[in-house]
Amino acid sequence: MSPSVLQTSADHANIMKETQETLYNMQVVRQFTLATIVWGVLGMSMGVFIAAQLVWPALNFDTPWISFGRIRPIHTNLVIFAFGGSALFATSFYVVQRTCKARLPSDFMASLFFWGWQLMLVAIVASYAMGYTTTKEYAEMEWSLSIVLTVLWVIYTWLFFTPIARRKVSHIYVGNWFYGAFIIVTAMVFIINSAAVPVTAMKSYSIYSGATDALIQWWYGHSIVGFILSVGFLGMMYYYVPKQAGRPIYSYRLSIVHFWAIISIYIWAGPHHLHYTALPDWAQSLGMVMSVILLAPSWGGMINGMMTLSGAWHKLRSDPILRFLVVSLAFYGMSTFEGPMMAIKTVNSLSHYTDWTIGHVHAGALGWVAMISIGSLYYMIPRLWNREAMYSTALISLHFWLATAGTVLYIASMWVNGITQGLMWRAINDDGTLSYSFVEALEASHFGYVVRLVGGSLFASGMLLLALNCWLTLKAGKPATAAEAATEVSHA
Repeated sequence: MSPSVLQTSADHANIMKETQETLYNMQVVRQFTLATIVWGVLGMSMGVFIAAQLVWPALNFDTPWISFGRIRPIHTNLVIFAFGGSALFATSFYVVQRTCKARLPSDFMASLFFWGWQLMLVAIVASYAMGYTTTKEYAEMEWSLSIVLTVLWVIYTWLFFTPIARRKVSHIYVGNWFYGAFIIVTAMVFIINSAAVPVTAMKSYSIYSGATDALIQWWYGHSIVGFILSVGFLGMMYYYVPKQAGRPIYSYRLSIVHFWAIISIYIWAGPHHLHYTALPDWAQSLGMVMSVILLAPSWGGMINGMMTLSGAWHKLRSDPILRFLVVSLAFYGMSTFEGPMMAIKTVNSLSHYTDWTIGHVHAGALGWVAMISIGSLYYMIPRLWNREAMYSTALISLHFWLATAGTVLYIASMWVNGITQGLMWRAINDDGTLSYSFVEALEASHFGYVVRLVGGSLFASGMLLLALNCWLTLKAGKPATAAEAATEVSHA
């Protein structure tokens, strides 16, 4: 092909890119895509650091602001609200504009939301490092920061739902239903759980007390797991799995049934965090029963995603991006089976307060949330920057195997640790005294902590490969051809 033809093709591709920019706001999507990678590296690095502290406790260097108690909420907030949140913002803005064929209502407000969210995250990290915390799981930010988060969430809600209201197609694609539910329910549970009486700018007291406070907290806490880390990312799954597989979703009817079933049940499951506590027994039993029922819609969604690959399974041999997406569904199915099982009181009596719970959380966080996000990022990055493809497929494949091996090592070590701890804690001698001290159970867990550190390090190193591959794609990747750019716009 002659240089003049190549130049004409490049010019055509640039024109098509400009057309896409006119149709949609891609700037905020690009910003949140890069933020997802940056916060993912930082958040997972914090996780590796505190995992190392459990192997070598002296790593806190007797310094309060890097102690386990302060770094741990920094890690959880970075991976949920910074990494996971940015992934959801990037993909939801990408999906809602294309499926509704409508632009975000305000470029200025989209930019304000992006920079406001980043500043809020920095303030949250700084406040936790200094010891300012409500002590509520996933809601440790003090009242002043909670207000900022709420205002930003209102902006996000308006930005997301306006294209749906102005859509140029009659139907609302199912992925938008999941994104919309995650936005609405997260706002509701966060605001109610964060209700507090301020004392100073960085100190407040919850308006609830005792068992009521615990119940409200875990109604919120499990809903965050359910509606941010499950429902929100299911919206991602319903768009990017069919796109990467080149197949329509297996059953659109099942996807609608899946949506209504999961949002009706998930919000009732929180009390299973409070088995064998002062919470009324009826509330504990309700949480257990609803958790077990939750298995059905969860697996319905997983099966719908898996069956979308009917006729396209051969693509897994050569497509590492599709591997990320499909293996994430496998981990989703596994963790949503494990969760209801652990909610059963007899199982919970062994698993609760042990590392088994940590393993369960990370089967979902690493295996499901992170891997579906990574696959979606690999899909979007070339399209967002008008590149032919990611710079290196080999790096994507290496990243996949690092992520998979790291997740398996992490959760397997925590399963073994958890069952060991549960059995040692409940073992008694003939005279009724404990057979093992807490320190003996801790010593028995040490090897598992080493394995977890290795697994977490593998996963975090994979995030560095993602960052490298993204940088190389932006810097040295081949521009998309005119045909590819036109296809991207036509598929919008």
